[in-house]
Amino acid sequence: MMKGFATKAIHGPLAKKDPHGALRMPVYDSVAFEHESAQDIHLAFAGRHPAQSYTRISNPTVEDYERRVQLLSGAQGVVAVASGMAAISNVILALAEAGTNIVTTQYLFGNTYSLFENTLRPWGLDIKYVDLSVPQRLAEAIDQDTRVVFLESITNPQLQVADLRQIAEIAHQHEVPVVVDGTVTTPYLLCCKEFGVDLEVISSSKYISGGATTIGGLILDYGSFSWRHNPKVAPWVAKFGPNALLVWLRSEVYRNMGACLSPHNATLQTLGLETLSLRIQKSCDNALALAKYLEGLTEKISRVNYPGLPSSHYHDIAQRQFKRGFGGILTFHLDSKEQCFRFMDSVRLIRRATNINDNKTLIMHPASTIYCEYSPLQQREMGVCDSLLRLSVGIEDMEDLVDDLEAALASI
Repeated sequence: MMKGFATKAIHGPLAKKDPHGALRMPVYDSVAFEHESAQDIHLAFAGRHPAQSYTRISNPTVEDYERRVQLLSGAQGVVAVASGMAAISNVILALAEAGTNIVTTQYLFGNTYSLFENTLRPWGLDIKYVDLSVPQRLAEAIDQDTRVVFLESITNPQLQVADLRQIAEIAHQHEVPVVVDGTVTTPYLLCCKEFGVDLEVISSSKYISGGATTIGGLILDYGSFSWRHNPKVAPWVAKFGPNALLVWLRSEVYRNMGACLSPHNATLQTLGLETLSLRIQKSCDNALALAKYLEGLTEKISRVNYPGLPSSHYHDIAQRQFKRGFGGILTFHLDSKEQCFRFMDSVRLIRRATNINDNKTLIMHPASTIYCEYSPLQQREMGVCDSLLRLSVGIEDMEDLVDDLEAALASI
């Protein structure tokens, strides 16, 4: 019986024995699949026979990847999609509709905020923003039309950590599911099921892909929510029980939106799973060490934000919720936007790039990039300002990272 995370990631069994004894699932780069008879293909399309029909709907390589994520996370079921944004979009479209609302926080990744405000709100979905660190405000915001409570496990780049168990208790009192974006934690750091989270969405382009090799996303259903309380999924409950949402997703939303993960990307991300525990642990260890180092440089750095620091307002909650580390992202403040730009232009090892949780350490000025489409007032409401720099810490040797930061600080 496999117990360890890394062991499961490496030795998770194939769904079917390979005829050639391959230790890794082959890449089934095929759009269509042949069936023995007209009746067989009918049963496959009707969902009454476990066979492949069309890769936009299912694929053996992608299914193998989904099963491995399910094994590592303890989820009831997993749907792999083309990107993290596709994962969020599919979940919201499956659970909500025009005239309903979702409750979330303004501390969101910029693209997620844009999805909610600029794509879904014009279609008739209401978005309610509340401070999720104040339970009473969440309770007051939920009404009979609320379909989802949505938040990030560690907000990016604000690095807020909300009390998931408390949020889940409030949401479940109102029969509303909790959806958490666990991109920066993954199941290695956070066991969502343990804290009452019903659905987890992940951009597997980040930690899981194994070094920013491929774009992908995941939807994990932990089987904790009774879908009879959601009007869109309820009709599927009588036939499919706790699997109602997953069947509804695959049969309608996922299939119709066409946001399927390619078999090639699934293979690379399956390979990434095998080294996930090594890479994320090194990233977290480096991030904590760099946060402590930068916090000591008070002459040039006014504030360092990282949940692993005792000075963080969210340190106690983070200690309770995260098992092996506090994530690989930290932020710090310089005096101005101009100083931030000079600092970024001075680094030599650290890369100026927008991704997070790469093997490489990356630096970004959020206000002028990810949040550049928003007004200064909107940026302040989302916890972003011109003096903020975001560091996504990779797995390099610490002394090299410190040398690069020291040289860049000396130049400003």
